[in-house]
Amino acid sequence: MRIMRISLLTLSILFLQESKAQYEFKIITTVESIIPSGLGRSRLIENTGVVSADDLTTERKDGTESRQGSVKRSEVKIDELNETKLVNFFNFGGINFRNIASNDAVITSKLNSFTKDGWELAYVTSAVESNGGKDDGEGIFITRFIFRRLLGANKK
Repeated sequence: MRIMRISLLTLSILFLQESKAQYEFKIITTVESIIPSGLGRSRLIENTGVVSADDLTTERKDGTESRQGSVKRSEVKIDELNETKLVNFFNFGGINFRNIASNDAVITSKLNSFTKDGWELAYVTSAVESNGGKDDGEGIFITRFIFRRLLGANKK
């Protein structure tokens, strides 16, 4: 009985520590072109700059007046980013499975690199904007990889 109490106490302490854990987050985004004939651009994007969302946030008091017009686009855009080349899903022959496998290899390399640096893959979300008809001819497949690590963890 005593061992059971000690085990429950230990588990409770561990649970409380985990629930109070504070994390920092990092997002990388892949943009893979699904434009026919391989005419699009595909990249893996990593923000390396520092941004404060508070500096870009305005408040609405009555729900109708927005002050977002006072935030300039140049204030939102960052200059510090890493771009990793990816290949397009399509070429002149149609869908290119070799390109998909190549992108998977590049993305896996990046995910492994982040894991080695102490980041944990917490969430993945994706979306597609596909061809809207015969006159559209455009589309992208976008995936966001959201990483987290404990604040104060060993940083590279």
